[in-house]
Amino acid sequence: MTNALYAAQNDLSDTGYLQIQTLSAENQRPIEGARISVSYTGEPDEVVDEVETDSSGQTENLSLQAPPLEYSEIPGSPKPYSEYTLSITAPGFEPLTITGTEILPTATALQVARLRPLSEGPGGENPVIIPPHTLYYPYPPKIAEAEIKPIRDTGSIVLSRVVVPEFIVVHDGVPSNSSAENYYVPFRDYIKNVASSEIYATWPQSTITANILAILSFTLNRVYTEWYRNQGYNFTITSSTAYDHKWIYERNIYERISVTVDEIFNNYLSRPDVKQPILTQYCDGRNTQCPGWMTQWGSKALGDQGYSPIEILRYYYGEDMYINTAEEIAGVPISWPGSPLDIGSSDNDVRTIQEQLNAIASVYTAIPSLVPDGIYGERTQAAVREFQSIFGLPQTGIVDFATWYRISAIYVAVTEIAEL
Repeated sequence: MTNALYAAQNDLSDTGYLQIQTLSAENQRPIEGARISVSYTGEPDEVVDEVETDSSGQTENLSLQAPPLEYSEIPGSPKPYSEYTLSITAPGFEPLTITGTEILPTATALQVARLRPLSEGPGGENPVIIPPHTLYYPYPPKIAEAEIKPIRDTGSIVLSRVVVPEFIVVHDGVPSNSSAENYYVPFRDYIKNVASSEIYATWPQSTITANILAILSFTLNRVYTEWYRNQGYNFTITSSTAYDHKWIYERNIYERISVTVDEIFNNYLSRPDVKQPILTQYCDGRNTQCPGWMTQWGSKALGDQGYSPIEILRYYYGEDMYINTAEEIAGVPISWPGSPLDIGSSDNDVRTIQEQLNAIASVYTAIPSLVPDGIYGERTQAAVREFQSIFGLPQTGIVDFATWYRISAIYVAVTEIAEL
């Protein structure tokens, strides 16, 4: 396919952005010096950029052509994102090709590439193919269920409170497909993947937040009720749009969605006198209509009109819907202290962050080492800011809720790396 033909099929008059991070699939360590060739999907010889990763395994932000912004604003428009193929090589690792990385105009896409170490046995390339976005391709519509589930106190999880799990098990197919792969996915990564697969990162912030809250609540309902495990399955949720959400293996996410999830991942939706998170079902509102549920395109229109996230949700689910907070977040060494840490802070919470950042700096060497003295000075601020830069958070140098829990998650991961 020629570039002229590609341009004729996709008006690439706008600009989107892409940052790539390379990690070892064996131990999740960043890979420095990986070489990445970026081309239009369908045109492997039409290379538009070539980059190399830094000590954090990351590339600079790349500017790439994308369709006009209005395509993602109006249902029924041409495909609103461009697709790129990434060809990745690194010494000591098998080459990897990722096809279909989606670039939306004005948005920053984040693509993680996990490379397998070279083995003595048969190797070869292990391609990743990202299928179309759910708002562009007609996936099967959701099969309706009751939004509140009966509870059978027979599972392994204590059902007295809502807990945000560290991981969930995603079955990559319909429940009855026993040959489909099961993936252990960090909870926040799962939510970011689903939101990036089901809404556009160019939409109003209130719309993005409302949809993420619906995804969070639905997912935590599956966790709380042990819906699939009580049916004899060994997974938490599926990737089928007919049953759950669209989760796509190794797809790119969007920075704006990632930041929002980090800020609200312990929230879910409740009704009075109902203990479990509400199973908030929805549809696109264009290919499928779903009375009584939120529609994604409808939520976008309400966001354009200035509705807040809870106003959008109540418009669809009723005035008695409210936002609740999980009582526990699993897998973190110490919970959020309740107020931000900044220059002048001085306590054990600061020492905890300093110790955790030191452990992270053993793998992500761009983060400066710290003396864990419990005093939040300029060097601690610089370390926090570098951490935020690496992991896609606003670079404030302040340890807020989102930064605290992202540091905790990366600290736990790095500690596990050290034990390998």
